[in-house]
Amino acid sequence: MITMSNESTIQPANKKASLTTRIVIGMIAGILVGSFFQWLMPDGSDLVFNLYLFEISVKGLFVDGILEVIGQIFMASLRMLVVPLVFVSLVCGVCSLKDTSKLGRIGGKAIALYLATTAIAISFAIFIALIIGPGEGVNMPTSSSFTSREAPSLAQVIIQMFPTNPFASFAQGNMLQVIVFALLFGIAIALSGKAGERVAAMFDDLSEVIMRLVAILMNIAPYGVFALLASLFTTVSIETFGKLIVYFLVVLFVLILHATITYSVILKLLTGLNPLIFLKKMRDAAIFAFSTASSNATIPVTLETATRKMGVKNSIASFTVPLGATINMDGTAIMQGVATVFIAQVFSQDLTLADYLAVVLTATLASIGTAGVPGVGLIMLAMVLEQVGLPVEGIALIIGVDRLLDMTRTAVNVTGDSMVSIVVAKSEQQFDNDMYLDEQAGHTIEDIDFHHLKND
Repeated sequence: MITMSNESTIQPANKKASLTTRIVIGMIAGILVGSFFQWLMPDGSDLVFNLYLFEISVKGLFVDGILEVIGQIFMASLRMLVVPLVFVSLVCGVCSLKDTSKLGRIGGKAIALYLATTAIAISFAIFIALIIGPGEGVNMPTSSSFTSREAPSLAQVIIQMFPTNPFASFAQGNMLQVIVFALLFGIAIALSGKAGERVAAMFDDLSEVIMRLVAILMNIAPYGVFALLASLFTTVSIETFGKLIVYFLVVLFVLILHATITYSVILKLLTGLNPLIFLKKMRDAAIFAFSTASSNATIPVTLETATRKMGVKNSIASFTVPLGATINMDGTAIMQGVATVFIAQVFSQDLTLADYLAVVLTATLASIGTAGVPGVGLIMLAMVLEQVGLPVEGIALIIGVDRLLDMTRTAVNVTGDSMVSIVVAKSEQQFDNDMYLDEQAGHTIEDIDFHHLKND
């Protein structure tokens, strides 16, 4: 008779691989399958099998059939979430600032700094990407469903930001108009008292539901990535993968440069503090952010770092840090800037100065509503690409390496949250200079008591 003396000996069968692992597997499998089809059908030819009375076309059945359908459904799902995600997240982000005192001087300073650093980040990213040209020379064909459009002038972009019919803006996917309406709607909710609180609670619930939709979409992402890359690589050389590595390195370079140089310069100019101390004290929080890839999950650590290591008073940090986790998405903006240039170059689409300015404006405003959870940056990128008329299927090229970049982006974002908290606290005389200069102040991550911290 066989007995089991210890339940711990029973091991769960086939532990599910992480999403990152599955996306990478899908990406590699898609490249291999697409390259195999290209070897079978060189120069765009077709391979036809005669099966009794039927002729089976490999290109028609697999490339233009099964793979195209799965890939385009995935892209359609990505587009489907753009408008509701941006609108609901923006409304939640803005109406959460319901304390009129915080909407005043302190809130104004924090929001201005967060948006300024985001605009600098994406402008810097576009500038570096244009110099390096990570996607030049690929000349990848677009899908037959994609048609380029004539870029509007900068004046037209500004005028068209304000909707005459917000419902038409939702239906047409005009994201700048959706963003402006969401900002105004959120402000109105914040200033509407009890009625506004009831509406805000409803939007908080909607945000939870949409985040669940995002999670569902990210779980089917490996299959969508496989289908898209398998279809793309039937006509594109494996050399394109080399360009993807260049893209990855450009994004990583700009992220590191922004975190170490841009933040240091702003901190020194506005406070006179030594930025080397700041970067050293940010180490634990940045590592934690890197491991979680979520600004929201890192709020307790960022708060602890700002208040007990940096010397920011809790009255300031308890407002600026959660606010930063909501609207400060410098790392995401950098990815969007480089990715826009990369995808435009890969598909040989020329963007005008007005297009690039529209990208800066769209990504900066949208950062207010970009949820601080993994994976959302790709959906926001779809919005930016559509704003300037670029094919959204280009996201398939970068999604495989995006998880590692997402982790790095989060570390950059929380570094920006702490920097802005210091600047605001210093300007409000709510800053302990001695604590900042004390290199032994604060705790390591292992010492943090999460229970007394509030994610408000």
